[in-house]
Amino acid sequence: MTRVHAFGDDALGDLDAVGLVDRIQRREVGVPEVVEAAILRVEKVDPQLNAVAYEAFDRARAEAADPRGGFFAGVPTFVKDNVDVAGMPTRQGNDAYDAPPARRDGDFARMFLATGLVPLGKTQLSEFGFSPSAEHPRLGAVRTPWNPDHSAGASSAGSAALVAAGAVPLAHANDGGGSIRIPAAVNGLVGLKPTRERLAQDKLMRDMPVRIINDGVVTRSVRDTAAFLRESEKVYRALHLPPIGDITRPGKRRLRVALVTEGVGVGVSPEVHDLTLKTARLLEELGHTVEPVPVPVDDQFKDDFLLYWSLLAFSLVRGGRRANGPTWDPARLDNLTLGLARHAGRNLHRVPGAILRLRRSAKVSAAFFGQYDVILSPTLATETPRVGHLDPTRNYEDVIGRILEWAAFTPLQNATGDPAISLPLATTAAGLPQGMHFTAPAGREARLLELAYELEEAHPWARIQD
Repeated sequence: MTRVHAFGDDALGDLDAVGLVDRIQRREVGVPEVVEAAILRVEKVDPQLNAVAYEAFDRARAEAADPRGGFFAGVPTFVKDNVDVAGMPTRQGNDAYDAPPARRDGDFARMFLATGLVPLGKTQLSEFGFSPSAEHPRLGAVRTPWNPDHSAGASSAGSAALVAAGAVPLAHANDGGGSIRIPAAVNGLVGLKPTRERLAQDKLMRDMPVRIINDGVVTRSVRDTAAFLRESEKVYRALHLPPIGDITRPGKRRLRVALVTEGVGVGVSPEVHDLTLKTARLLEELGHTVEPVPVPVDDQFKDDFLLYWSLLAFSLVRGGRRANGPTWDPARLDNLTLGLARHAGRNLHRVPGAILRLRRSAKVSAAFFGQYDVILSPTLATETPRVGHLDPTRNYEDVIGRILEWAAFTPLQNATGDPAISLPLATTAAGLPQGMHFTAPAGREARLLELAYELEEAHPWARIQD
């Protein structure tokens, strides 16, 4: 198995973002040196990973000469190519239209960059983020650096691949059905989907009838994720949610953990099942109580979420020319996007009921968390597929069936709004990362971070450079 990474003896070393901040503040390295090292690393790994959607290297060099303030001042990063950054096009993972440079930063990018991060460009995703594997027929597949024969997940695939390969210490990701957590799981990273409305969001996300999309980051360490949320909270505070604060160590409280090993209407592979039980035993060894339970929603949830997901595709396809201008060419959309749009068009009469039930899932979840503190499940139901398995040019019925079999655990938290984190606690027999997934009640990111710190100390995860 060939691994692709750029870790080496340069200004970045093998540091995470917090470690890099410390090195910059001690003046052991300068910001221009750090940014140039990151650019060189990207140029080394991207020909094999296909993770970069848009390069802004000259802009990054200019910012490095006079970095803005913030805790992460001078730390290089990437922004996923579905949020607006002034001066960069927003292509949404497709080539169905010509995207002009954005005139201004979107609400999320404004908050994200206010922490001091220096963007090197934008990262590739699946077309409009619909598939959990970024495999565009013309833009190419994004591949995991752990083994480029396999998918890097999606839709935040490009961000995760670059972080895992050591090109940058953290990168933007967002999650409408698992797209922070899935690529984190595939690439051996920490990926936390925050509580609904925890962070600033662009208007398009805010206007959805069910706000399923949440922004965040993918990182190599728990402390980077915790530091990003802490610093973001200084820029943007969701006053209706309990503050996360500065979480820097494991919690002392022992937790009641619900163990879920079956997805919504979908089983898991024997290897993933065994790896999940191994994580459950680790929790018990640490003093937590683990109880097997069925998934807290019925099979109707899967149909409702698929219909709502399809409605987003329907809106994009029908409104494409109005939103994207005269260059819009729906003939260049992949079979998955078009198939989802057709599915919604044939079932529009069922949409109001689906939306109502998805909204009610938050109450179902709140009642469930009256008995448990955290849910443990695998992040994904099977091992990471090879590139081609989820090829969006396949027949729609074939590819959607494969998607639902793989991504069977992550969509629930997008509907409920609960926070959830994927941690790289397991490795398959093939040597690929396999994420373990933890969910907490709405507003309780601090609980997830404290548990993540504890697990990181008890079971340090594999590093790609080892």
